[in-house]
Amino acid sequence: MSDKRISVTANLGSGYAIDADIRGHNLVIDQPRVNGGTDRGPTPLEYFLFSLGGCIGSIARIAAHQQRINLRGMALTVEGTLNSAGLMGKPSEVRTGFQSIQISATIDADLDEEQKQRFLDEVCERCPLHDNVHYETEVVHQLLEAGCTA
Repeated sequence: MSDKRISVTANLGSGYAIDADIRGHNLVIDQPRVNGGTDRGPTPLEYFLFSLGGCIGSIARIAAHQQRINLRGMALTVEGTLNSAGLMGKPSEVRTGFQSIQISATIDADLDEEQKQRFLDEVCERCPLHDNVHYETEVVHQLLEAGCTA
């Protein structure tokens, strides 16, 4: 098994903005104006859900190519429900993260409904982000000394 390490560095910008340069792609995370941000980009939660949908879509392209399926299109809607009280620091007996995530897909391919469902099931099984949110994943955080880089 070969391990692939992926690393992203995010830096606090002004206000609520978080900036990153990822392989030459300048990305911004921000909050909507109603939440005190400048709305320069999606929220971290929106990026998270987009990343999940994007990963499923990417794996679908790979799997379709491998299986010689003419995948003309795929629309994915990813929605999550979370405990907003927890992220605002209010006492809560419910964990802060998404309590549930729903993924809805429409697949445009020459497959019947049963084949489309099997294809979607296989794609989700192969998707690393789907795996990370479906199963428990150890997350370790640490504080580095000033001047050190991750």
